[in-house]
Amino acid sequence: MSAQVSFEDLPLSRFHIRTVFSGTGGQFSDGFVLGIIGIAVSMAAGPLQLNALWMGLLGAASLAGLFLGSLFAGPIADKFGRRTIFAWDMLLFAIISASQFFVSSPEQLLILRLLLGLVLGFDYVVSKSLVTEFAPRRYRGRLLSVLAAAWASGYVVAYLVGFAVRDIGPDAWRIMLALSGLPALLILPLRMGVPESPIWLMARGRTEEAMAIVKSKFGPNINLPAPTNTPQKKGGQWAELFSKRWRKNTLVGCVFYTCQVIPFFALGTFSPKVLEALNVQDKFVGGLVYNVLLMIGALVGLMIIDRISRRTFLIGTFYLSAVGLAALAYGGFGPLGTILTFGFFACVLAAAVNLEFVYPPELFPTHLRASGIGLAVAASRFGSAFATFLLPIAVQQVGIHAALGVCVGVLVFGGVFCHVFAPETSEEDLSGVTSDVGGTEASHLNGGMVAVSQPCKGK
Repeated sequence: MSAQVSFEDLPLSRFHIRTVFSGTGGQFSDGFVLGIIGIAVSMAAGPLQLNALWMGLLGAASLAGLFLGSLFAGPIADKFGRRTIFAWDMLLFAIISASQFFVSSPEQLLILRLLLGLVLGFDYVVSKSLVTEFAPRRYRGRLLSVLAAAWASGYVVAYLVGFAVRDIGPDAWRIMLALSGLPALLILPLRMGVPESPIWLMARGRTEEAMAIVKSKFGPNINLPAPTNTPQKKGGQWAELFSKRWRKNTLVGCVFYTCQVIPFFALGTFSPKVLEALNVQDKFVGGLVYNVLLMIGALVGLMIIDRISRRTFLIGTFYLSAVGLAALAYGGFGPLGTILTFGFFACVLAAAVNLEFVYPPELFPTHLRASGIGLAVAASRFGSAFATFLLPIAVQQVGIHAALGVCVGVLVFGGVFCHVFAPETSEEDLSGVTSDVGGTEASHLNGGMVAVSQPCKGK
């Protein structure tokens, strides 16, 4: 009989790849939704009679919905599982997306954008948790980076679609918004074949179900982490996330995520208006260059994510993107130089976005993973929604250079905070994530292994 293999040390298989690609639907859709709104809102300003306040509200609405969705999704997914939400949320997303074509007032569009964000918030949490818990440790970074590349692809495709259909007629903005549901429908059949996470089932003591899934998808002779008693602290997941053991990891997850996405969404959502304020005449071409370099950055991040430490990647990209944005704000390079500098900033920050998919799941143990991811996503979306709402108003009131200067400050703060507090996680066993608090605490989850077909022979 062949030797036992740890579940987290399995070779890469077609099932792993299928699971990852089934998770890309929500990420692509999210990138598309957030990327298209800037162009669509600028075109809908006349028909819907939008002022700067309404443009800010509509730009930030899906981010606000993401905040609420991810906040509620975490405890639900940790208590009841990942699979049911993962299987069906994209169908609901497609229905809401299509409904945007028929809006006749800014209030209606605002409600639909909030609902889209709510669904995406749930998908963010369950997709990252489920894909992470199936991914072999050796390939975890690259597999989760595929989700980041899908998000960047959706963001770039949104801009290309907007650029392509902007002149087809008065309903072009309606078509742009409704098309976000198409990738969600295309990915739906793949999701039907993805089962519940065996790691989550084992953590809940449902050993037989977990072993049956592993045997069905990967064959016999697979070691699973043994179920252990993980008593819930009084107050539930939120109390435990801020307990002494997990407080540092929770704060790092929230701060790094928030400081990355504030400038990313604020500038990306309104990139044509930012470039216009910087005296770039053809703002759509400038935005196109920005988005292409955004995609290149995501691919570069995918290639290097498992080749350097998580800490080095995290801290280095914060400082590099701050330098790029400062040069954009105060360099005075002229139109071409401005576009290229904006593109450099986009490239570095897009590479860093890979960490948003890889790093938070590695910060938390299985029984807190979805809640921890949900809290980090919620914090980031609260910050980015606030920044996206304020950016067009700030540019109008205090000027583009001051607005960009604030974003530079956010990036520098994120880099310094992570330099001081961020742990290295690339070698973590997901069934036994350890806390770095005090440097001496061992994981309470690393309680042994269970074999699918026979008793464990040890590792």
